Amino acid sequence: MSFPFREQTTVSLSWNELTGAIGDSATVLPVVVAVAVLTELSLPVMLVWFGVFQVVWGLYYGVPISVEPMKAFAALVIAGTISTGELVVAGLLLAGILLALGTTRSLETVNQYVDDTVVRGVQLGVALVLLETGVDLGVSDPRLVAVAVGVVAVLALLGYSGQSAFAVFVLGAGIALAETGIPTPAVPAVDAMFMLPSMTLSAQTAEAILAQIAVTVGNAALATSVLLADYFDRDVSADQLSNSMGLMNLAAVPFGAFPMCHGSGGVAGKYAFGARTSGANLILGAGYVLTAFLAVGVIAAYPTALLGVILVLIALQLGWTGVSKADDVAVVAAIGGLGVLVNLGLAFVLGIVVQQLRARL
Repeated sequence: MSFPFREQTTVSLSWNELTGAIGDSATVLPVVVAVAVLTELSLPVMLVWFGVFQVVWGLYYGVPISVEPMKAFAALVIAGTISTGELVVAGLLLAGILLALGTTRSLETVNQYVDDTVVRGVQLGVALVLLETGVDLGVSDPRLVAVAVGVVAVLALLGYSGQSAFAVFVLGAGIALAETGIPTPAVPAVDAMFMLPSMTLSAQTAEAILAQIAVTVGNAALATSVLLADYFDRDVSADQLSNSMGLMNLAAVPFGAFPMCHGSGGVAGKYAFGARTSGANLILGAGYVLTAFLAVGVIAAYPTALLGVILVLIALQLGWTGVSKADDVAVVAAIGGLGVLVNLGLAFVLGIVVQQLRARL
């Protein structure tokens, strides 16, 4: 692999890079733990793949780029709308689509038809699916939820509301550790990388792809390209990002990885917490791999009620992003509502049709 930005790349392992790495992990870890608890995917294997590609793309692009779980896929598989087998198929098919779009430099053309309002509407729909699932999980232990809400309230009063999800995640990890004791380091089971669920192509698979591609094109490719230029003066095109997302998912999803993307939120999180070089990616990559060696015994004891609180917090943040940045809140609300009441794929398609018709009037 060549590194096109090598001459522009600097690597620092300073305190700012460490805090920047933590800023990116705050939304990744809770989602991945929820997926591991509620699906057949292995947490250690998923973490290893996140760690590997944090390092690969950090060095390749030479900036603190993000590697995050694909949020629409996460919402659907956590909610049980798609099975793990359908997730694997959706991830591989979407990887092929992203690679084709990037190779043919088609994303700028695609963006003409996928209006920002449609992307925001799908974001809201994903948020509502996560919210519903989070509430369902939270009712299993109302007292523990009350404690978590207290933690969130205290952080909000102190001005650290952005760290609420991570704080609740740490609370849950502490409870799990109290139950299991300090885990014994263990190498992630290699066979977990080859235990593919029965892969299924279905209408739900197509729905998941349609929902995710709206978010990926808008948030992980186009918006991330703009942020990398704004924050780091790095000219990385949306098509280059599409290629790297396609390649990493084709390489990793068949071997136990959760579908991954370059989310603009992760880039913003790294930057806001101090990251300025790809050193943040090296630190975070090493942290994920280290966690993978320690996570096996803890995951089974993780309280599902706290996962519910985390999902609610992530849903509120994602939903607010979709609504607050929308030019047409009514259309965004309509697309999001249709997404949660019917399905996200239909909401995506109808949103494009409506926006194209409105543009011609």
